[in-house]
Amino acid sequence: MHLIFLEVDAADTKMIRDHLPNATIIAEARSEKDLIKACADAEVICTFIYSAFTKEVIEALPKLRLLCTRSVGTNHIDLDACKKQNITVSNVPDYGSHVIAEHVFALLLTALRNITIADRKVEEGNFDYHGLRGMALRGKTIGIVGTGKIGTKTAEIALGFSMNVLAVDTCRVLELEKQGVVYTEMKTLEQSSDIISLHVPLLPATEHMIDEQAIQRMKDGVIIVNTARGELIDSPALVHALKSGKVAKALLDVLEHEKDVEWNRELIAHPNVIVTPHIAFYADQSVERMYEDSFISIAQWSKKEPLTYAVKPMQKICDLPGIQK
Repeated sequence: MHLIFLEVDAADTKMIRDHLPNATIIAEARSEKDLIKACADAEVICTFIYSAFTKEVIEALPKLRLLCTRSVGTNHIDLDACKKQNITVSNVPDYGSHVIAEHVFALLLTALRNITIADRKVEEGNFDYHGLRGMALRGKTIGIVGTGKIGTKTAEIALGFSMNVLAVDTCRVLELEKQGVVYTEMKTLEQSSDIISLHVPLLPATEHMIDEQAIQRMKDGVIIVNTARGELIDSPALVHALKSGKVAKALLDVLEHEKDVEWNRELIAHPNVIVTPHIAFYADQSVERMYEDSFISIAQWSKKEPLTYAVKPMQKICDLPGIQK
């Protein structure tokens, strides 16, 4: 079995070697051309989100039979092309929804309690609280768009902060409703929320769901948090709303065109924006789980067993465990 692991941090190579000592390990993501060259003879590829398996790439890999992505989302893979080529695709349905939900509140608390500004002020020798008045979460309304595993965890943490929680999803989570989460329509959520947090996959229906019209429906001074996919937000529209004050803060772990910092320069540089480099998932427990579930898929495939984490093209969202990253 010719097996290739793509986008592997140096710290994770030992984990791969312990399980699959003969695997080829490639540290970085590859362009389409380099991806085809590097993976030409691969039967199994285990990848992350920055290597794009387009129709052209898939068709140029005739030996490929299993494509494992160490993510929940599969928008970097042409699933229809894989189906035509008889390639099985697996993902990691829940590598650590709690760590992404925790990051939502890391961003919120950092921004709303002026943590970075306060730290810089003290480092400069000014131990003075004036000008650092923050905003409490208790009693505020957070709108959660998508209550899959990550959105559900985010809602549960929000309830722990005594927040009012609104939610939008194709499928309701009854346990959340019992705890006080109110499901509503998207327009109502936009109009009623002090904070909006995005937790849906990138699909044609969700791309730029936060556009100029959606932002105009929001409260003045709304706070937007995105730990899902950058393309959910129309970035120029967000920049305009930040400049006007319609959006008070944007707290982003993801961006459109993530590898093109210059394209995002104006957004990143805005004083009311905090950006982290797609690290919400990046914690000890979650990374281990991503690899462990991929190892399971590879082992099942090699034994010709049904895959526990197989991805099915054209699967209806409501048939999934939930909408999530």
